[in-house]
Amino acid sequence: MRFTDLFVKRPVLAIVVNLVILIAGLQSIRSLSVRQYPRSDIAVVTVTTAYVGANADLVRGFITTPLERVIASADGIDYIESSSAQSVSTITVHLKLNYDTNAALTQIQAKVAQVRNDLPPEAEAPVIELATADNQFAAMYIGFSSDDLDQNQITDYLTRVVQPKLSSIAGVQRAEILGGRTFAMRIWLKPEKMAAMGISASQVRDALAQNNYLSTLGKTKGSMVSVNLVANTNLQTPEEFRRLVVKEHQGDVVRLGDIADVVLGAENYEQDVRFDGKGATFMGIWVLPTANSREVIRRVRDAMPGIQAQLPAGIKAGIPYDSTEYIQNAIHEVLKTLGETLLIVIFVIFLFLGSVRAVIIPVVAIPISLIGAVFLMLVAGFTINLLTLLAIVLSVGLVVDDAIVMVENVERHLRAGVPPFRAALEAARELIGPIIAMTITLAAVYTPVAIQGGLTGSLFREFAFTLAGAVIVSGVVALTLSPMMGSKLLRSADTERGLPGWINRQF
Repeated sequence: MRFTDLFVKRPVLAIVVNLVILIAGLQSIRSLSVRQYPRSDIAVVTVTTAYVGANADLVRGFITTPLERVIASADGIDYIESSSAQSVSTITVHLKLNYDTNAALTQIQAKVAQVRNDLPPEAEAPVIELATADNQFAAMYIGFSSDDLDQNQITDYLTRVVQPKLSSIAGVQRAEILGGRTFAMRIWLKPEKMAAMGISASQVRDALAQNNYLSTLGKTKGSMVSVNLVANTNLQTPEEFRRLVVKEHQGDVVRLGDIADVVLGAENYEQDVRFDGKGATFMGIWVLPTANSREVIRRVRDAMPGIQAQLPAGIKAGIPYDSTEYIQNAIHEVLKTLGETLLIVIFVIFLFLGSVRAVIIPVVAIPISLIGAVFLMLVAGFTINLLTLLAIVLSVGLVVDDAIVMVENVERHLRAGVPPFRAALEAARELIGPIIAMTITLAAVYTPVAIQGGLTGSLFREFAFTLAGAVIVSGVVALTLSPMMGSKLLRSADTERGLPGWINRQF
């Protein structure tokens, strides 16, 4: 007894096997994450070091050059870019494609630590950040603007209330405030008054550092009472800063308000963000790489009405950018194309097979093969993206071949006068080798695309393996379900009447 005889003689087994394929595929559709393009490990490590007050030449000589020298010895680096500007050094390390980002980040951190003590004491500790191609841009940007409140107040509210709420949503990697202006005490020095009183900018800085700090004094104990001691040494209001003593000489006291204007402002005014022509503060929503972007952004949109209801009077919120809208539209167009493809394929099959009964067999095989391929995508760790959907569309014309060949061979035996059950057994036995060979050949055609290196291989790997997976599943369906359906649906008379008869007589 051949392998295919088992499924022809036991229709329930054939149905169960294909139902398992179908159910596994349907469950996989719910589990797969949705992205615009396949994941690719294109990573960039940025090392930023602040050296306040130093010009670009000093930053290059004392910060950028030593760091570049040690970072270049780390493994997995493709090339390095650096820039030295006033008070800041930025080194951008581009990693090799698909190199282990954690290993590269660990090595770079170790290399930077080696020369940390060789950097100027006034320089701040280098900040090392890892950015991949997936998180260079946020999946959604939310804009907050107001005609009554300034950006300092908007940023303060977003930091205290909105940011924690959005960060706690399942699947959100981070909710980052962009273009915000954090409250800060701005001290605008008056050079002419400082010169008249003999005070330098460094003296002002030292006075601020020595008088604005939090002190922990401990506690005192009595026989019955224990009291925690607190020294309120920090300055909070502009008036307190104005009264700060900068210099004292022979009883003469120079306060900060005498040589500077002190106002409550923002940390920096170097950037200006606008939404609908008004000053605004944006919040970017980054999605976890393993999460479904559409589902996460849907949860964020569901949370927005509650956030808007609690906004202070005068603050308006809007969504100027949502990447999932483009993804949704692209997927909709691909699915529309898939539906049109299925209709055309069904029409062509009917035109040449000429029988509704014969058409049912490949029509059933198509969705099972396509949905089964989705299960293989889940097993391989792929995602639903434009390229995998393109592979599904292109595979429609390939997965139907095996079923058509099986139907034609069964009809050949029927025309020879063999009963349907026996015709299905004989046809399946004859086609085991050809179908396996055809399946392997079609799957092997796309393997070179999947195994090539570089960015092209990284992008098209999921496309090639999805296409090959659909072909493999179609071969399984053709050897298990199609012969059984042929034994139940096909009849010898169908090939001699109407359109089937005309096609057979003509060809």
